[in-house]
Amino acid sequence: MKPTHKLLFVLCPMLVLGFIYYSSGKLHLPVWGQKTQGDAEETTVAPTTGAEGSADTELETDSTVGRFVGSVYDKQGFLLQLDTKLSPELTYKYGNLSEGVCKPGYAAAKMTAVYPKFMKPAPMFLDRNFKRLAKVNSYLPPFGFKTQERIIDSILTTTKNYGLGEQLDSRSCKRCIIVGNGGILSNKSLGSRIDEYDVVVRLNEAPVSGYGKDVGTKTTMRITYPEGAIQKPDSYEKDSLFVFSAFKPLDFKWLRQMVFKEKLKGTEGFWKSVAALRTPGTHGDTNPQPLLHPGGGLPVHRPALQQRPDG
Repeated sequence: MKPTHKLLFVLCPMLVLGFIYYSSGKLHLPVWGQKTQGDAEETTVAPTTGAEGSADTELETDSTVGRFVGSVYDKQGFLLQLDTKLSPELTYKYGNLSEGVCKPGYAAAKMTAVYPKFMKPAPMFLDRNFKRLAKVNSYLPPFGFKTQERIIDSILTTTKNYGLGEQLDSRSCKRCIIVGNGGILSNKSLGSRIDEYDVVVRLNEAPVSGYGKDVGTKTTMRITYPEGAIQKPDSYEKDSLFVFSAFKPLDFKWLRQMVFKEKLKGTEGFWKSVAALRTPGTHGDTNPQPLLHPGGGLPVHRPALQQRPDG
């Protein structure tokens, strides 16, 4: 074998091994949550100012150990470590108000503290211009109302009001409370305190009658969905609002059939029994109200409770 051939025979394996070693180092993915000492020391931490800080992901590092600690915000823009402290200006503003006094803009300020992308101008209730909400309109239920625009539009076509009602809408500031169903209020005698709020929100079939001492007697709205809706009309509180929460396309169809007094075409797809008209087209006057659009993008609807389907 010629000397040149021997040299190539030795060099080729060495080059191949060197390439493999080099490539493995480049292709190796570090374990999530770790960084090398050098990388960690070079990472800069951009300062934030609470609610006014940037919503972009920012890294925090511990240069003593060289490990990646985490990010300030998650992928959706929420603070990973919730800090509901307001800016000094807002703390001073709201701190000087008397206890129990309504604080205009307080809820929005607290929300912005944990979710800087929060937009106060977003409408609470959907109206005929709901299609302008491009982001929500691009997601399927339950995160949006894609493919359900026609049904929603048909319901909103007959809607006369898009708010909480003339009395509540006229107030510049409203104190709200959400009463859960976990039973924590049992024997607490907080009913009278709950009734002091302007807006009292209840969920699904939470009972009120007979429990007023603990949970109050006032109900401004009930947030529910087909399977969770009260099926007996007499069980709803007078003058309260029915807030419909849709999780699947079938829920929108159910709502349309209730609003327009149509016969429910089967209950397949529901995990339990739902309210249905006994005789289609004969249940009083239905007065459809606006769809609710919470910050999470879940559309719901609220027809007047005193005009609901028979169960």
